[in-house]
Amino acid sequence: MTGSFATATRVRRPVQTAATIVAAVFLLVGILGFIPGITTNYGDLTFAGHHSGAMLLGVFAVSIPHNIVHLLFGIVGLALARTPVGARGFLVLGGFVYLLLWVYGLVIDQGSGANFVPVNNADNWLHLGLGVGMIAVGWGLTGVERARENRTV
Repeated sequence: MTGSFATATRVRRPVQTAATIVAAVFLLVGILGFIPGITTNYGDLTFAGHHSGAMLLGVFAVSIPHNIVHLLFGIVGLALARTPVGARGFLVLGGFVYLLLWVYGLVIDQGSGANFVPVNNADNWLHLGLGVGMIAVGWGLTGVERARENRTV
């Protein structure tokens, strides 16, 4: 009976676990962005643009589409985390998306209509950290896995 159980279960790779955790955090952040109290100035939550005065945890600028994007990013991440290749892709490509958001936040005038996401300085630092962290975890965990496989061959 033990043998049939062992063949029925799949081995979950560390990169899949990491992607699942990151995706779950994005889902949580998307939900929290719609909860008054956790999102300060909730009455100022706008559909889009730099005029949204709502701040997740009193620090990060949010809007309705911003929260929805976090929810969708989390859902996509959970779906992609089902396979090692998908998990790595979510982490690495998602990391590059966040690095692009960091650059976007640096070059736009945060008080202008170009700040449609919206972002503030706290968001910029978070996007930089997320981008670097996600890429490092995606590449790092798959690199460790490949090194282990090469040693056992």
